[in-house]
Amino acid sequence: MRVLVSDTSVLIDLERGDLIEAAFGLSFELAVPDVLYRRELEEFGGQRFVELGLRVEELEAEGVAHAQTYRQRVPRLSVPDSFALALAQRREWVLLTGDGALRQLATAEQVECHGALWLLDRMFEEGVARRLLLDGLTAISDHPRCRLPARELRARIQRYGN
Repeated sequence: MRVLVSDTSVLIDLERGDLIEAAFGLSFELAVPDVLYRRELEEFGGQRFVELGLRVEELEAEGVAHAQTYRQRVPRLSVPDSFALALAQRREWVLLTGDGALRQLATAEQVECHGALWLLDRMFEEGVARRLLLDGLTAISDHPRCRLPARELRARIQRYGN
């Protein structure tokens, strides 16, 4: 089973769309580095994610050093984001992120990288109910802090609605 290492932004989008449970029902495993979990999820419903199947993974010393080099190369990366990339790179897993700088670095490091829309497409392909996807996309799109491209959202709303 493929493992997807998520940053917080993708999990936030899934939460906004009430699609967390659907994401954990896919033929992938979702993981986060332990630093991200402790800093950004644990106090905000993190236990629910773990109960649904979220893997909380620890980086070994070399992985931590690798994450630190990412922060030196791209200082605007958060510590959790640099750990997510290091985890994906070291374990040869897929990175899920909505952060442009993190995507660019992942591409430079030859780490397969996708975002929330890619994950929604996997949900559609794996038979998640169209109504759930449409309602989720609408909720994500209508949120005042939506960062996903409006054109891409509209295209998927149309695709999932047919």
